Amino acid sequence: MSRWKRPLTRSATTSSDDPADSRTPATASGFLTIGETTYIDPEGSYPLDHRADGSATLVINDTDHDIIIVTERNSHHSPAPPGDLAAQPPAPARTAGLVLAPGERTETREGDSVRVG
Repeated sequence: MSRWKRPLTRSATTSSDDPADSRTPATASGFLTIGETTYIDPEGSYPLDHRADGSATLVINDTDHDIIIVTERNSHHSPAPPGDLAAQPPAPARTAGLVLAPGERTETREGDSVRVG
């Protein structure tokens, strides 16, 4: 019989004993559904791919943590011309668009990713 183990996310030698340490990503128990994909015990961020026909994407939070739909401003700007190596596109600014509590669901046409925690 095989056993599945989850690797530790914090080192045992970490000097901070604060459970809210921001360096540790939130791990949720349960299911996160984005469109037609379901993630088990999600952790970190997941892409929010929108449908080609423009219809809303279903997001269901069946976990024990809040989830945040993140929108990156300036994410739809066109890239610099190929010959201009000095021009760097601006770094996208992340903004929280919508927070879903455990058990909530929504349909959205906005957002670039879904973050747990």
